[in-house]
Amino acid sequence: MSYPAIADHGLIGDLQTAALVATDGTIDWFCAPRFDSPSVFASLLDDRRGGRFAITAPSARTVTKQMYLPDTAILVTRYLTEGGVAEVQDFMPIHDPHIATDRHHLVRAVVGIRGEIELEARIEPRFDYARRPHTVQVDGGNAWFDAGDLTLRLASVWPLERDGADVRARFTVRAGDRGGFVLSTGDGTDRLELGGGQVQALYDETVAFWREWLEHSRYRGRWREAVERSAITLKLMTYAPTGALIAAPTAGLPEQVGGERNWDYRYTWIRDGSFSIFALLALGFTEEAAAFGQWIRERIEDGPVDGGVPLAIMYRVDGSPDLTEETLDHLDGYCGSRPVRIGNGAAGQLQLDIYGEALDSLYHGDQNELGIADRGWSALVRTNRLARRQLDLPDEGIWETRGGRQPFVYGRLMSWVAFDRAIRLATQHGRPAPIDRWRDSRDAVYQDIMTNGWNDDIGAFVQYHGSDVLDASTLMMPLVGFVTPTDPRWQSTIDAIERTLVSDSLVYRYDPQASPDGLRGEEGTFSICTFWFVDALAHSRRLTEARLVFEKMLTYANHVGLFAEEVGLTGEQLGNFPQAFTHLSLINAAINLDQQLDRQAGA
Repeated sequence: MSYPAIADHGLIGDLQTAALVATDGTIDWFCAPRFDSPSVFASLLDDRRGGRFAITAPSARTVTKQMYLPDTAILVTRYLTEGGVAEVQDFMPIHDPHIATDRHHLVRAVVGIRGEIELEARIEPRFDYARRPHTVQVDGGNAWFDAGDLTLRLASVWPLERDGADVRARFTVRAGDRGGFVLSTGDGTDRLELGGGQVQALYDETVAFWREWLEHSRYRGRWREAVERSAITLKLMTYAPTGALIAAPTAGLPEQVGGERNWDYRYTWIRDGSFSIFALLALGFTEEAAAFGQWIRERIEDGPVDGGVPLAIMYRVDGSPDLTEETLDHLDGYCGSRPVRIGNGAAGQLQLDIYGEALDSLYHGDQNELGIADRGWSALVRTNRLARRQLDLPDEGIWETRGGRQPFVYGRLMSWVAFDRAIRLATQHGRPAPIDRWRDSRDAVYQDIMTNGWNDDIGAFVQYHGSDVLDASTLMMPLVGFVTPTDPRWQSTIDAIERTLVSDSLVYRYDPQASPDGLRGEEGTFSICTFWFVDALAHSRRLTEARLVFEKMLTYANHVGLFAEEVGLTGEQLGNFPQAFTHLSLINAAINLDQQLDRQAGA
């Protein structure tokens, strides 16, 4: 088996689906027609069976380099040989992104830079996670792959030839040449003859889209390149027809190579709402923040889901809560990491934090003129009424542990946020609400955390009541306004976290040897926790330390500025890739650290 490192990829997309392109020029992950649809290429999860779209220089000793065209989501892979240099420009044109469609185009523009280079393209689709067979037809520069419920059409500047169920093309590119391939999903009857500058026109349109979009960013801080790359990455992971932001475009990538923590992240978590809306509004992307806020309001207005809970913890991009988990036993998994899971069984968990995150996101939106109409307010009141009934229940927690429910402090912290933000909204706008009951609930949660969430022996807030386990999620306490950054209890907590969970600036989410995870194996440090740590240090006015941790963390980004979920012991990226939560927390940490540094300079 031959697998690229998880970090050895860039991301392209069209705001409805996305693909990963490895540094050797292979597209080894692509789902169509949506993020959460079955895969067409998945050699990232099974090198033999998964399928790919590879472009290689088979007869030459080749070095490849990869970069994004500045201020765009166009990924450029350069092929350098002794005889010549060429580059492949990968992108997905964006046409009417707010209208859901099964028609998508993946463009691989090939450009000769100097000398000449012989290249070979291999198109090997494997539909429905390599479970569904297909037929293939080839006619000159066109090919059709038909799997019944999905058809791919390939158009090429160069002649194509059939190779069993696959297609090949071998061609020479000289300096100044420009050609390419367009792989399309949807109606299989169309024929596309490339020529007359079509590939160049698609390229120019896509460059213009991304650069015009990025011009709306108002971030002018110290880390502009990292922040803007994160913003583009988040945009790529947004399903434009509904505004939903997926957690990651991949499934099954391991948190430990060879381990069993291999989840499907192609869905939208409610908890992402607070972080994403804050980040989007702070950057000036009001339209995206409004769309995601509307998506969250619609989930609240939908009412209780199965089991009578006010909200599910995650949904599909269209708002469906059906995420039945299954394993793909016919796939080997990335570097043998099994099982490969699709769907997500954690969707049925009880996680009390989601109410606070939902309300916090709506509150942030309201403070930026994204108000809540009467129907939404009525649903919010109903949700808080249902949430009050669950206040004292143990839950599975933010980390979706599968070892049993506990009275997690983070869930109670965000319950406090839910009531606090609801009270603020009601009083600011004079809305009808049981404010006295909300205030009683908020104050009771506060006292509960202060009494039962604190461990005198270790001098810190802990993971759950009666525990002696530290948890990085408590770093959110000052960020949501639960404690002041100068509170002695908080300063003692952050010192304990630094001693116990921090390794050369990288932060573990908890001590895996002592936490109720319920799974075997180890895991890396969680990148979101590191950025939370930066944020908490900045709020505590420990700015020199915060800036050093932030700068160190940026060195763990991959070659094009992307982050997975975790960082391993030797700096390798682990887990699904790229992860929205990580990029959201990077943006928020950069903005908050900038503000604190500016205040210090002004003082």
